[in-house]
Amino acid sequence: MAHSNPFRLNVGFIAHEQVGYSRDFIFDHPSLHLEDLELHNLHGSVVVTRTMQGLLVQASLEADTPAECVRCLEPFEQHLKTEFTELYAFSRKNVGESGLLYPESGYIDLAPLIREYLLLAIPINPVCDASCKGLCPVCGANRNTTDCGHTTESVDPRLEILKTLLER
Repeated sequence: MAHSNPFRLNVGFIAHEQVGYSRDFIFDHPSLHLEDLELHNLHGSVVVTRTMQGLLVQASLEADTPAECVRCLEPFEQHLKTEFTELYAFSRKNVGESGLLYPESGYIDLAPLIREYLLLAIPINPVCDASCKGLCPVCGANRNTTDCGHTTESVDPRLEILKTLLER
């Protein structure tokens, strides 16, 4: 069972410790899937601390996920980084915004939280490299690998008449 979901943690013993007790959980996985999110080289740590209100989970994780560059349309590995803090409350009166309650089983499943925070870390417009030249608007060639010879001089058609004045 532990192999199918490495983010299902037995934290029952932490709940029975004194306030301030904490435990580190280290993650290092070469490849795994969180539902629809494919991850490579996931590593980081989760610190679970016993508080008066519940168990405080502080995560710091990094991973790579397959992506497609919005400029050149080439596939690449997008690096993701996330840090988050959530509270698994012992009682409903201490439940925070996320509504997490400490389960009676003593096991918490961080997979949905980790998936959500890593999805939020994916940029809206993923780019393979900051200096990516993209595709040629004329012939569609990848400008990172070929020089097609087309120029990208774009002039607003409404200003085309002004260009003729410069040529005189």
